[in-house]
Amino acid sequence: MDCLNFRGCVAECEKTGCAGGTCFPHCKFPSDGVANDGPWYMQEPLYLKWKQWDCQSDCRYNCMIDREKEREAVGHGPVKYHGKWPFTRVFGIQEPASVAFSALNLAMHFHGWLSFFILLYYNLPLRQDKKAYYEYASLWHIYGLLAMNSWLWSAVFHSRDVDLTEKLDYSSAVALLGYSLIVSILRSFNVKVEAARVMVAAPFLAFVTTHILYLNFYTFDYGWNMKVCVAIGVAQLLIWAIWVGITCHPSRWKLWVVVVGGGLAMLLEIYDFPPYQGFFDAHAIWHATTIPLTCLWWSFIRDDAKFRTSILLKKAK
Repeated sequence: MDCLNFRGCVAECEKTGCAGGTCFPHCKFPSDGVANDGPWYMQEPLYLKWKQWDCQSDCRYNCMIDREKEREAVGHGPVKYHGKWPFTRVFGIQEPASVAFSALNLAMHFHGWLSFFILLYYNLPLRQDKKAYYEYASLWHIYGLLAMNSWLWSAVFHSRDVDLTEKLDYSSAVALLGYSLIVSILRSFNVKVEAARVMVAAPFLAFVTTHILYLNFYTFDYGWNMKVCVAIGVAQLLIWAIWVGITCHPSRWKLWVVVVGGGLAMLLEIYDFPPYQGFFDAHAIWHATTIPLTCLWWSFIRDDAKFRTSILLKKAK
């Protein structure tokens, strides 16, 4: 019955431009039946349109809010609409908590990558050709760029969920996960020879590329994508866990915290629950948990650079 009421509300709103006493000036046919295609100087300025949704989106949102108020009044919990939990918008942002946490993750990765760069090229000794001693420097530079790109599109997608932002967010996340798995193998098994690195990375790059193309140009299968992401995530956590269990790395405790914390945080992606107060759902809380883990993760990477550099300098003497 709720589904029928919601669909009926949306259909009526798209005809009249109003839902629950709220009318939307950008709907093509408002309640007076006069089209809203006025001259350019009568329309909202472009710099204000960033927060404006189209008529259908606003109708769906306001009908959803009205239905949820009715359900709450009779003691019923939230339900999903078009596969999404009912979130409360803030300044036109669809999922404000997830956007804020995604932006903080982006900032943490930028800070981590920048501090890693400064450590390598300004604080640690360099080779005669001005390159870092640390053998995995280039791998972590690429990782940092992919991580920042992923969290950027995560923030954009949670701000405005449309087909393009969704594909960019999911594709960026899969690319980051796939590359993280490659780095975990190369670092854990201490693969230094360039040819060997290519041989290890090639099949994973081929699979990740194929998966991204499948999602974008064949069918966007949410279930299959979740299975792929969980499998990749679990695989790299296991690799790091095994390595940290046998290594004598001085900062292995940091990696332990990241592995255990990352595993627990992954449960939030599997176990879904409605947003508290319209803001904090399982996905948003997962974004929040990754912020401190990111700080510790980049701290381990910096420590690893110091550790490996000190070993190589001793061998060079």
